Amino acid sequence: MTERIRPKIVFIDIDGTLVDDDGNIPLSAQQACQQARQNGNLLYLCTGRSKAEIYDSIWDIGFDGLIGAGGGYVEFGEDVLYHKKVTAEDVRHMVDFFNHHQIDFYLESNSALYASSNLQPHLERRIYGDIENDPVAREKKELRPHPFITGLTYGEVDLYKDDVNKVCFLESSTIPFEKIKQEFEGKFQVMQCTVPIFGEGSGELVIPGIHKALAIADLLEHLGMSREDTIAIGDGMNDAEMLEYCAIGIAMGNAKPALQAIADDITATVAEDGLFLSFQKYGLI
Repeated sequence: MTERIRPKIVFIDIDGTLVDDDGNIPLSAQQACQQARQNGNLLYLCTGRSKAEIYDSIWDIGFDGLIGAGGGYVEFGEDVLYHKKVTAEDVRHMVDFFNHHQIDFYLESNSALYASSNLQPHLERRIYGDIENDPVAREKKELRPHPFITGLTYGEVDLYKDDVNKVCFLESSTIPFEKIKQEFEGKFQVMQCTVPIFGEGSGELVIPGIHKALAIADLLEHLGMSREDTIAIGDGMNDAEMLEYCAIGIAMGNAKPALQAIADDITATVAEDGLFLSFQKYGLI
């Protein structure tokens, strides 16, 4: 009699792992996720994105739950395990500092992503190119609008929101990343952003003591599941703790070299069906 293989619980990063830089999800990745769940495995999105950034095109693939905001928000099925928010005082500090230094940013909450006043044109330059003078860039915006840009909320006058998970800022031409990091030292964990198009000097401000591995540990305890049955797959340095914590930590072929160095295994890139190949290798499909 053959022993029944125990189901795995798989934690999947989104940007650079499940989707490419243009927000596209390879068909192979969609099929791999659906087949893995049909085979009895549990699949959780585990991302720096907040819930407002998990678009229907992602949910429609089928997942068992979400670890969002880099570990600050955990839900399974219809239930929320916890939701950690930035204090009103700290939100005010961030908004005032970024506005004063003319740094483009957006606040992530579960209800919406709130853009600063000049964020949209800055994002469009980075994602599409020179829309004013380049017809190719203009066509790209018109024919293939990026879901991230269309998913932001613009024009909010009052950005002192009370349900902020974290904040992302784009690279500034005048204020280096290190100066921003110093400004918020002790209040936030300031890390470089995992979205390449935002620029090397871009970053995220996260509530201290929050990361993906801690959220995974809390979820496993709640579900009564074992760390031995976990697999994690990601590409950015905010995935480091989860790759080290889970029984099998897989880095994408497009992952940062430092992440590949600590991973148990390295798969192919998003474009080369890396997620599908890793699911196949570890018997999920």
